[in-house]
Formats: sequence, C-alpha cells, structure tokens
Amino acid sequence: MDMKQFIDFCREGNPISGEDKELHALLTRCSYEAQQVTMKLNTSYHSKEEIVDIFSELTGNDVDPSFMCFPPFYTDFGKNIWIGKNVFINTGCSFQDRGGIKIGNGSMIGMNVTIATLNHGLPLDTRNTTYPSPVIIGENVWIGSNATIIPGVIIGDNAVVAAGAVVTKNVPENTVVAGVPAKVIKTIIHRS
Repeated sequence: MDMKQFIDFCREGNPISGEDKELHALLTRCSYEAQQVTMKLNTSYHSKEEIVDIFSELTGNDVDPSFMCFPPFYTDFGKNIWIGKNVFINTGCSFQDRGGIKIGNGSMIGMNVTIATLNHGLPLDTRNTTYPSPVIIGENVWIGSNATIIPGVIIGDNAVVAAGAVVTKNVPENTVVAGVPAKVIKTIIHRS
C-alpha cells in the first residue's frame, strides 16, 4: 500500500492494529510528516497567508484564504482535517484527526481545545487497536477554551460549547452545552 492508498484507507474509517506492521509503519511515517509541518508552523513567525499555505500542506487540501490560526497547533496525522471558510483556530489546539475532523464555515475554536477521533479497544486483545470515529463541527459553532470533544461527536450549527466542557454526545444546533460531561444548558434564540 502506498501513502495515498493509506490516507484513503484512514479516511474510510478503518481501524488499525498495532500488530499490523505495514499499516503501523505508514501511520508512523504520516505522523512524522505531520510533526515536520507543525514544527515549521510552530517555531517561527508566519503571515496569515503563509499559515493558510502551511495548513494546505498539512491537510493535503486547499484551505480557504479566509482561514485564520494562531499557532502553536498540534496534530498527530494532519491528512483528515477539513476546514470551511472563515474558520478561526486559537492557540494551543490539539487535533487527533485520523478519524476525521470537519469544521464548518464560520466556526471558532478557542485556546487549548482538544479534538480526539480515535479510541482503543477495551478488551486486552484489542487494546492496541485504534478505532476511528469522525468529529463533525457544524457552521458558526463556537468552542470555548480548554474544551475536549471526543470521537464520534457531531456539533450542530450555531451551537456553543462552554469553556472546559467535555463533549461526549452530539450537540443539537442552536444550543449551549457546558460541564463534564457536557449537557444542554440553554437554547439560543436568533433574532432577525
């Protein structure tokens, strides 16, 4: 399997066992490439345009020029992140993206947010196997600082995730969630 086939394999949501030497070697190579790109991003000043170019290199997709990120930014894979228009990512965020992270137009992600898309098996015989589940962030979502989003969560359009929340379940659109685990605390009413 070549790297393009491997990235497609990951984007399809396939698990990877630590016992599978070929897939594990490709995964390690991809992770090291992501580290190289994020080190370039995180260790010197870059203009907004340069950051867009670096994210395009990291993700393997054309990132819209409206994108803005304040480094540092961390990811373990890089090739399964999809970023909409007018997205803002604040400093210190960590994305575990092999399972897929999609960020809708107009969304804002606060400082030190963690988004995870992988889980391990619970039984000992599958503990070294990672199982991916994508995280989908709708349009105009605001995720507060230090929030954690776990694998498989969908955050609806216009939702707000409070600072420090741990999101373990889907978030309905037009709601505010807070707490550990996060629960709906408010409905947002939009005035025209």
